[in-house]
Amino acid sequence: MTQGRGVYYAAPDAKTCLAEVFQTARRIDRAFQSPWLAVFECAQPLLVVDLTGDFATRMGASMAIHSGDRGRARGWARDLYEAFPNIQGVRYASSMNGGEPAFALNELAQRSALFPPHPLFHRALADDVMIDPLKHAAQALGYALR
Repeated sequence: MTQGRGVYYAAPDAKTCLAEVFQTARRIDRAFQSPWLAVFECAQPLLVVDLTGDFATRMGASMAIHSGDRGRARGWARDLYEAFPNIQGVRYASSMNGGEPAFALNELAQRSALFPPHPLFHRALADDVMIDPLKHAAQALGYALR
Protein backbone atom coordinates (compact mmCIF):
# COMPACT_ATOMS: atom_id res chain seq x y z
CA MET A 1 0.00 0.00 0.00
CA THR A 2 1.34 3.44 -0.93
CA GLN A 3 1.44 5.95 1.88
CA GLY A 4 -0.19 9.30 1.10
CA ARG A 5 2.01 11.31 3.43
CA GLY A 6 5.59 12.44 3.03
CA VAL A 7 8.15 14.58 4.84
CA TYR A 8 10.73 16.97 3.37
CA TYR A 9 13.32 18.25 5.83
CA ALA A 10 14.84 21.68 5.24
CA ALA A 11 16.68 24.45 7.05
CA PRO A 12 17.62 28.06 6.31
CA ASP A 13 21.34 27.24 6.43
CA ALA A 14 23.43 24.42 4.99
CA LYS A 15 25.23 23.61 8.26
CA THR A 16 21.93 22.74 9.93
CA CYS A 17 20.97 20.54 6.98
CA LEU A 18 24.29 18.72 7.18
CA ALA A 19 24.03 18.35 10.96
CA GLU A 20 20.56 16.86 10.70
CA VAL A 21 21.20 14.54 7.75
CA PHE A 22 24.49 13.11 9.00
CA GLN A 23 23.75 13.06 12.74
CA THR A 24 23.75 9.28 13.21
CA ALA A 25 27.31 8.65 12.03
CA ARG A 26 28.52 12.20 12.81
CA ARG A 27 30.33 11.99 9.49
CA ILE A 28 29.48 13.95 6.35
CA ASP A 29 29.69 11.26 3.69
CA ARG A 30 30.06 12.89 0.28
CA ALA A 31 29.49 9.67 -1.67
CA PHE A 32 27.06 7.27 0.06
CA GLN A 33 23.62 7.56 -1.58
CA SER A 34 24.93 10.48 -3.70
CA PRO A 35 23.81 13.39 -1.47
CA TRP A 36 23.17 16.85 -2.92
CA LEU A 37 22.75 20.28 -1.42
CA ALA A 38 19.91 22.33 -2.89
CA VAL A 39 19.12 25.94 -2.05
CA PHE A 40 15.80 27.49 -2.96
CA GLU A 41 13.71 30.49 -2.08
CA CYS A 42 10.09 29.73 -1.30
CA ALA A 43 7.83 30.91 -4.09
CA GLN A 44 5.03 31.68 -1.63
CA PRO A 45 4.62 32.06 2.14
CA LEU A 46 5.14 28.87 4.12
CA LEU A 47 2.27 27.89 6.45
CA VAL A 48 3.77 26.06 9.44
CA VAL A 49 3.15 25.49 13.11
CA ASP A 50 6.07 27.11 14.93
CA LEU A 51 7.27 24.83 17.73
CA THR A 52 10.25 27.03 18.66
CA GLY A 53 8.45 29.36 21.06
CA ASP A 54 6.05 28.61 23.88
CA PHE A 55 3.56 26.83 21.61
CA ALA A 56 4.95 23.40 22.57
CA THR A 57 4.38 24.15 26.25
CA ARG A 58 0.88 25.50 25.63
CA MET A 59 -0.14 22.34 23.75
CA GLY A 60 1.06 20.10 26.58
CA ALA A 61 4.51 19.17 25.29
CA SER A 62 7.94 20.50 26.22
CA MET A 63 11.12 21.47 24.42
CA ALA A 64 11.98 17.75 24.49
CA ILE A 65 9.80 17.56 21.37
CA HIS A 66 12.83 18.95 19.52
CA SER A 67 15.46 16.60 20.89
CA GLY A 68 13.75 13.73 22.65
CA ASP A 69 12.53 10.39 21.45
CA ARG A 70 11.85 10.52 17.69
CA GLY A 71 8.81 8.26 18.07
CA ARG A 72 7.22 10.75 20.44
CA ALA A 73 8.00 13.63 18.05
CA ARG A 74 6.45 11.68 15.16
CA GLY A 75 3.34 11.14 17.28
CA TRP A 76 3.06 14.88 17.92
CA ALA A 77 3.61 15.50 14.20
CA ARG A 78 0.72 13.16 13.33
CA ASP A 79 -1.52 14.89 15.89
CA LEU A 80 -0.59 18.35 14.56
CA TYR A 81 -1.25 17.15 11.01
CA GLU A 82 -4.76 16.12 12.04
CA ALA A 83 -5.40 19.26 14.16
CA PHE A 84 -4.19 21.70 11.49
CA PRO A 85 -5.16 20.21 8.12
CA ASN A 86 -4.02 23.24 6.11
CA ILE A 87 -0.50 23.59 7.46
CA GLN A 88 2.45 22.63 5.32
CA GLY A 89 4.64 21.44 8.18
CA VAL A 90 6.34 22.47 11.39
CA ARG A 91 9.22 24.73 12.30
CA TYR A 92 11.39 23.21 15.01
CA ALA A 93 14.69 23.82 16.78
CA SER A 94 17.49 21.64 15.43
CA SER A 95 18.86 19.58 18.29
CA MET A 96 21.94 18.94 16.15
CA ASN A 97 22.91 22.55 15.49
CA GLY A 98 22.29 24.55 18.65
CA GLY A 99 18.57 25.09 18.22
CA GLU A 100 18.86 26.68 14.78
CA PRO A 101 15.58 26.64 12.86
CA ALA A 102 14.65 23.62 10.78
CA PHE A 103 11.50 22.55 8.99
CA ALA A 104 9.65 19.28 8.49
CA LEU A 105 7.37 19.93 5.53
CA ASN A 106 4.54 17.61 4.58
CA GLU A 107 3.07 16.64 1.24
CA LEU A 108 0.85 19.74 1.21
CA ALA A 109 4.01 21.83 0.84
CA GLN A 110 5.37 19.47 -1.76
CA ARG A 111 2.16 19.66 -3.83
CA SER A 112 1.86 23.44 -3.56
CA ALA A 113 3.60 26.06 -5.63
CA LEU A 114 6.03 26.55 -2.74
CA PHE A 115 9.03 25.20 -4.60
CA PRO A 116 10.29 27.18 -7.60
CA PRO A 117 10.93 25.30 -10.84
CA HIS A 118 14.69 25.73 -10.43
CA PRO A 119 16.80 25.96 -7.27
CA LEU A 120 19.12 28.90 -6.65
CA PHE A 121 21.95 26.42 -6.11
CA HIS A 122 22.28 22.66 -6.33
CA ARG A 123 25.45 20.67 -6.22
CA ALA A 124 26.45 17.11 -5.41
CA LEU A 125 28.41 16.88 -2.16
CA ALA A 126 30.92 14.77 -4.10
CA ASP A 127 31.68 17.74 -6.36
CA ASP A 128 35.19 19.05 -5.63
CA VAL A 129 33.90 22.63 -5.34
CA MET A 130 32.08 21.52 -2.16
CA ILE A 131 35.17 20.31 -0.30
CA ASP A 132 36.07 23.57 1.47
CA PRO A 133 32.52 24.46 2.60
CA LEU A 134 32.02 20.88 3.80
CA LYS A 135 35.33 20.94 5.70
CA HIS A 136 34.26 24.13 7.49
CA ALA A 137 30.83 22.70 8.35
CA ALA A 138 32.28 19.40 9.53
CA GLN A 139 34.83 21.19 11.73
CA ALA A 140 32.19 23.50 13.24
CA LEU A 141 29.93 20.51 14.00
CA GLY A 142 32.68 18.20 15.22
CA TYR A 143 31.85 15.76 12.41
CA ALA A 144 34.27 13.82 10.25
CA LEU A 145 34.29 14.33 6.48
CA ARG A 146 34.49 11.41 4.10
